[in-house]
Amino acid sequence: MLPRERAAVTPARLSLLLVTAWIAPRVALADEPSSPAPAPTTSPPALAAAGQAAAEERTDVEEGSPYEEEEVSIIGTKVQETSGSAHVIRPKQLERFEYSDPHQVLMGVPGVYVRGEDGFGLRPNIGMRGAISDRSKKITLMEDGVLFGPAPYSAPAAYYFPMITRMYSVRVVKGPSAIAYGPHTVAGAIDLVTAPIPEGEHVYADVAFGMYLSRKAHVRVSSSGDTFGVLLEGVHEANDGFKHIDGLDADTGFSRNEVMGKARYSFGSAEALLHELELKLGFANENSNETYLGLTDADFEVDPYRRYAASQLDRMEWWRSQIALTHTATRGDDLELKSTFYRHDLTRTWRKVNAFRGAAIADVLADPEAPRNAIFYGVLTGEVEPSTSEETLMIGPNQRVFVSQGFQTKLDWRPKTGPVSHRIEIGARIHNDSIRRLHTQDGFLVRGSALEPTGEPTETTADNEASTLALAGWAIHAGTWGPVTITAGARVESIQGKLEDRLAGTESRVSQGVLLPGAGAFVALPAGFGLLGGVYQGFSPVPPTDAPNPRPEKSLNVEWGARWSPERLIRIEAIGFYNGYSNLSNICTFSSGCVAEGVDEQNNAGAATVLGLEGFADVEIELMKDLTLPARVAYTFTHATFDNTFTSADPLFGDVAEGDDVPYIPAHQLSATAGLEHRYVGGNVSGTFVSEMREVAGAGEPPPGEATDASFLLDASIYARPLSFLTFYAVGRNLLDMAYVASRRPFGARPGAPILLQVGAKVTY
Repeated sequence: MLPRERAAVTPARLSLLLVTAWIAPRVALADEPSSPAPAPTTSPPALAAAGQAAAEERTDVEEGSPYEEEEVSIIGTKVQETSGSAHVIRPKQLERFEYSDPHQVLMGVPGVYVRGEDGFGLRPNIGMRGAISDRSKKITLMEDGVLFGPAPYSAPAAYYFPMITRMYSVRVVKGPSAIAYGPHTVAGAIDLVTAPIPEGEHVYADVAFGMYLSRKAHVRVSSSGDTFGVLLEGVHEANDGFKHIDGLDADTGFSRNEVMGKARYSFGSAEALLHELELKLGFANENSNETYLGLTDADFEVDPYRRYAASQLDRMEWWRSQIALTHTATRGDDLELKSTFYRHDLTRTWRKVNAFRGAAIADVLADPEAPRNAIFYGVLTGEVEPSTSEETLMIGPNQRVFVSQGFQTKLDWRPKTGPVSHRIEIGARIHNDSIRRLHTQDGFLVRGSALEPTGEPTETTADNEASTLALAGWAIHAGTWGPVTITAGARVESIQGKLEDRLAGTESRVSQGVLLPGAGAFVALPAGFGLLGGVYQGFSPVPPTDAPNPRPEKSLNVEWGARWSPERLIRIEAIGFYNGYSNLSNICTFSSGCVAEGVDEQNNAGAATVLGLEGFADVEIELMKDLTLPARVAYTFTHATFDNTFTSADPLFGDVAEGDDVPYIPAHQLSATAGLEHRYVGGNVSGTFVSEMREVAGAGEPPPGEATDASFLLDASIYARPLSFLTFYAVGRNLLDMAYVASRRPFGARPGAPILLQVGAKVTY
């Protein structure tokens, strides 16, 4: 039988697909395989290069899925055989628990830790291997290989994060391979991969409802022929919130929308050069009734999901647009050149409680029984009428406009000379980003459950603009001879930043240039065993600042370990790591408790030492035909201490003595998942333990009010597939309904999310 030709895309066909997507039940594609694919035949040792460590494992998908089973990798290296630490969260793993919180997804990766804030993961706080997690600003964040942070150089705090529901897979890279991804290389990189355009015509939909009026609708429509393909995708998620505001029947949840479109055009031939042009367009927005205002410990013990009436006006609103045009030219399997033009625009306004005119809210909530604080606490809760101007509550919008744009290109070449196979990657990026800040506030009086404006003139607390122009380049070579792969490479960054402060009437410039070498090795041993190790220079740039003598964050990073992966569906590894910081730093944010004058300023902490161990196991056992047992365990131990004594204006550091623990780093984190999955029915259970985290530097047992709570979260999911195209599912999160302090910054104790039950349905048409 002759192969079936792919249908050409016509306006009529595309219209039919759109109509079908609208009327079809909103249920989504299930990517789990009907049965595990057989183990591949024995192949030569992998060819590993820095940058290839983000290689993705084979993507398994369900029978009838539009996505073919294929080996996806960066420069041809599988995850099991890289010379560094790399993990891929595959489609079926993302769909097992239908998580909408990126924190819950990433806690299954060793070496990655998170700090909850709002219970939904709207603005994730992600750290790796000693890098401070606040606003994920020390991690290189990408979508389809392109930086997605609002202003990765000028203001690296990630106040925007794509919806994890929309992602096809997630790649996490740590160790020497991180030098291929910048600007932040002190810890690692995260690449969120969107759905590719599959062959043929497909409709994919998902709808779910649950507690707190949570709802999700996800639709994806695609059509692809020999030369042209198109994909349209939209996601809506909303929740009325699990908190309640004193004296009010108010929504404390959020609503988010993301729309993405892709169009692809292919031409040329595989024998000469095969070209592909892809245009990606996207739009996203959020309205969330989120606040930084937490509770006193005593109030948290009584009702952790309470919100003071003073926070009733707090609301985040933003919208974002993106455009990316990518050209890829390939010649067989040995040469690929990929280039992308991109631009992202983000506008956000967060109206929220900032402070009392005469007192710091954090101090009031930390010690509400002190004579002076008791008055402010009474005003904050509405129990005491304000009597002086100092008791005026300052509330105002922080308006920010971000632009991030640039061009990047990367050449992958895979020649062979005699017995040596090579992997060569050469890349460059020119990037420009900027942030325009206009922060204002007005006075309000708290009267019971009402807020009354004082009528005083609006105050402007920040009016400035920062911009950065950065040129980055990297070159990496890996040579494999027999079982040994040696990798060496370097990254260069040249950065020019400018800050104009309109309130102070000043302008300052910052220039940075750095060369970042790295090297690694992988030795393949019999029976699927392998040894790996590497060393590299870590770097995190200084954002534009008017501070004297700014110093970038630098570290010497080493990792070593062993891996056992006898076949594709088994991977067990243990990796130790050492990060020696010559200058650990933090960029002050409102979320960490900084005052207005210090926001987005860098504070240096000097030398620090981070030691740790990562353990990981991922297996999928076929018990019988169509019945598998997937299991996954990830454990991280981290010990991070300062190596010098200093005093800092950053509230995360404060007064530090040599040997004090670095904040926001849990000593222990363990995640374990197991399940039974049949072609027609199945389920999974997951447990995650995170030890307490200091929120301010110190040694020994943290005093009350200076640490988060240790937590254990139990999640579960079940599914039934009565028809090949239809799946029903139910998920439960925090089934033990554990109430715990997830964060105390910037103002008081705030909880993680309580129990959440959801039911949904998916369909592939």
